[in-house]
Formats: sequence, structure tokens, C-alpha cells
Amino acid sequence: METESIKLDAKDIEILRALQQEARLSNKELAAKVHLSTTPTYERVKRLERTGIIRQYTAILNANKLNQGFAVFCSIKLRRLNREMALAFTEMIKTIPQVTECYNISGAFDYLLRIQAPDMKYYQQFLLNVIGSHDNIASIESTFVMEEIKHNYSINI
Repeated sequence: METESIKLDAKDIEILRALQQEARLSNKELAAKVHLSTTPTYERVKRLERTGIIRQYTAILNANKLNQGFAVFCSIKLRRLNREMALAFTEMIKTIPQVTECYNISGAFDYLLRIQAPDMKYYQQFLLNVIGSHDNIASIESTFVMEEIKHNYSINI
């Protein structure tokens, strides 16, 4: 996890806020929004990308309209947790497209996954055939999302 802090001024923050709201803004539109000319705006965005503050640009899709609206939080406890086993588990998880988020957590479980699926039956087969195929899993607890109240991709800056 990167903890290096990068100095941002008020214009950088304005740019980041604008891009979080609408990442498809052209450089000209962005410059007008933050009250800068196009060249300094372009240079600031490139610096924010280069330093890793802006990691990527993406489209946010409607999971329900794509028949992937069944969301599950899956807590996983490994039998043994050491560097090698943790790496093997996380490398496996990175290759599974249904896992949209994965966190190494403290407490009773080692990992928390968010999984998107079409329905309960699909998730059951996914759990048995994909996640359950990892030899080092001691226990799994699934929590099913009944209603998504808030899902914000923005960082409050």
C-alpha cells in the first residue's frame, strides 16, 4: 500500500473533483470548469496520472441491467496464513472476474470479497467450483446484499 503523500494545490483538487464527476470531459471542457487555460490543465492532469493519484478512467456499469445484480460479500478464513499462502490466494482471486473487490482484513476472517453474480444458484456453483477449489480455505461466510443504499466511487477531497 502506497502511503507517499503528494502535494496538491486548490486547482489540482478542483481538477480531481471535476474528473470524479465526469471523467469524459475533454481537456478544453475541464480547463473551463476549473478556470485555467488548456495547457496548464493538460500538464496538471498528466502529472496526476504520472504520480498515480489518478489510477485509471472507467465506465460504471449497471449490474442489474447486465444480469449481474446479485451482490455478495464473501468472508474467507484461510487454514494457515503465511506470505506464500496469502500470495497464492490473492493471485488466484485476481484472475476471477466475478470478484470485483478483495480486501485483506483483520478480525475473524482474512479476506473480504465482493462478488457479482446473476443469481443465488450461480453463486452457489461459483462458490463450490471456483472459490472452493483453493486448498487453503478453512471457512467461508456469505452475506447477501438485499438493497444497495450507497455505492460511491469518489474519494472525498
